[in-house]
This record gives sequence, structure tokens and C-alpha cells, in this order.
Amino acid sequence: MAKVTLVFAALLILLGVFSFTATGSIHYTALIPTWIGLILGLFGFLSLSPDPGRRKLFMHINVTVALLGFIGTTVEIIRGTIHAHNLGTVPDPIAQNAKFALAFLLLVYVILCVRSFIAARRARLV
Repeated sequence: MAKVTLVFAALLILLGVFSFTATGSIHYTALIPTWIGLILGLFGFLSLSPDPGRRKLFMHINVTVALLGFIGTTVEIIRGTIHAHNLGTVPDPIAQNAKFALAFLLLVYVILCVRSFIAARRARLV
């Protein structure tokens, strides 16, 4: 699962850089996926350890970061949509698409982690 984490970290970094350049390199909040990707990448790299306890710790940190990121992004999507609707406008499509992509990637990552944790638990019980 550590290698999968590094792939998702790279995807999030690319998403952040792409979003930042797509918004004209003005809105630094477009780099939020990059920071999440760097955190996942750091702890993903640390979870490549042969020590199972250390691997478990860093993967649990990663899934917690991803879950919090998913929840925060989902709340921001809803908040931004309601705010734009109240102003009688539409949300910025680039920002909205980037938020949806971030939420989707984080949700898929959390689901993969949970499935991996369940499989590891079952393998230990056998």
C-alpha cells in the first residue's frame, strides 16, 4: 500500500500544480492538493519500512490525513456552491473541478486503504 500511496501523492502534487497554473498562478489555495500530496508522499516513503509496526503507523497517519482532506474538500465544495448561489453567480469552474478531483482522489485512496487494512487484519487472524 506504500507504493500506491506514492502514486496518489504524485497525482495530488500534479493536480495542485496544474490547478495553480490554470488559475493564472494567482490563487495559492490551488496548491492545497500539492501540500496534501507532499504529506502523503512523506509518510508513504516512511511506510516503506520493513518494520510492520512502523509501516502500520505511517499508513494510518496517511489514511487519517486523506480522510480529513476528503471531508474538508467536500465541505468546501458545498460551502462554495451555496455561497455562489446566494450571490446569484456560479462557482469558478476551474476551482470547482479541482476540488472535485481532489475529493475523488482522496476518497478512492481512503477506500483502498480501508480495504487493505481489512485484508491485513483478516490475514493476521488466519
